[in-house]
Amino acid sequence: MYVAVKGGERAIDAAHDWLAEQRRGDTDVPELGVAQIREQMTLAVNRVMAEGSLYDPDLAALAIKQSRGDLIEAIFLIRAYRTTLPRFGASRPLDTGAMDCIRRVSATFKDAPGGQVLGPTFDYTHRLLDFKLAAEGEDVPAAAEARDAAPARVPHITGFLGRDGLIEQDAAGDETPPDLTRAPLELPATRALRLQALARGDEGFLLGLAYSTQRGYARNHAFVGELRIGAVTVEMDIPELGFAVEIGEITLTECETVNQFTGSKTEPAQFTRGYGLSFGQTERKAIAVALVDRALRWKELGEDDQGAPAQDEEFVLSHADNIQATGFLEHIKLPHYVDFQSELELVRKLRAGADGAPEAAE
Repeated sequence: MYVAVKGGERAIDAAHDWLAEQRRGDTDVPELGVAQIREQMTLAVNRVMAEGSLYDPDLAALAIKQSRGDLIEAIFLIRAYRTTLPRFGASRPLDTGAMDCIRRVSATFKDAPGGQVLGPTFDYTHRLLDFKLAAEGEDVPAAAEARDAAPARVPHITGFLGRDGLIEQDAAGDETPPDLTRAPLELPATRALRLQALARGDEGFLLGLAYSTQRGYARNHAFVGELRIGAVTVEMDIPELGFAVEIGEITLTECETVNQFTGSKTEPAQFTRGYGLSFGQTERKAIAVALVDRALRWKELGEDDQGAPAQDEEFVLSHADNIQATGFLEHIKLPHYVDFQSELELVRKLRAGADGAPEAAE
């Protein structure tokens, strides 16, 4: 039977105190500052901003510190804080063509117009532990020369394919896309809404789905037409002024994939595309979004439904959000005394009935 729990408030206060103690760790070790997290754990900060739908490196770093490095908990904190913020308006569509790239690579054209910029990446490192980092005051190589050599504006690779009609063109529309942060997800979703859901979806979940598309579960082999990371200016229209003003600058990762071609007797063959955009340097996330985006477009491109997980819009969008997934998953550790007791009594009755029943004739 259910037994009421007493002293819960005191127990919760004690749990909070214990959590704070564990978060701080050994007091003989200097405390980790928010600025240190922001500057030295930038990829974690970028993920929290991307999946928390709030671009603020300081707040993301604070959330990481508060959550003891649990990024999903940090994302939860950021989203909760985001809901308290007023909304003053909407920015103009970002011009990623004017991105000041710190990294820009293409897997389709070796001599990409504008040049390839390797940038800060683990791609070319030997995955070996660098024990020099365990020492204080490690030397930091100067990269100013490489940064100065990077072009301030470079054209999109897919634009060159588009000029020759070799890749599908995205239909331009003036309709304001729905805002997933202010209205619940409705299915079937438009591509704009799908991309929003994917952009704030869990990186690990999307990585697994994207990997599945490359292993035959959607038959959707892709080339990375272009992957670029850099700063983009944010502009906002000011009605009182009658023109737009720059309100800031944010770092984005953009990925455009060139996918299998389509064509018919009446339509010339051309490549299809996938697209991913995410806050900060989050290239694994952007590539995954682009691959899943392309897999979800099977119907509009007239392809067959292969029953692949990445093609199922309801499955993908309903399970990509890590905050929803965490909430539902972790709620089962909360008290379910009444539910369990009822099932326990039912199992006991079934067992008692089975033990008292006459044995079946052979």
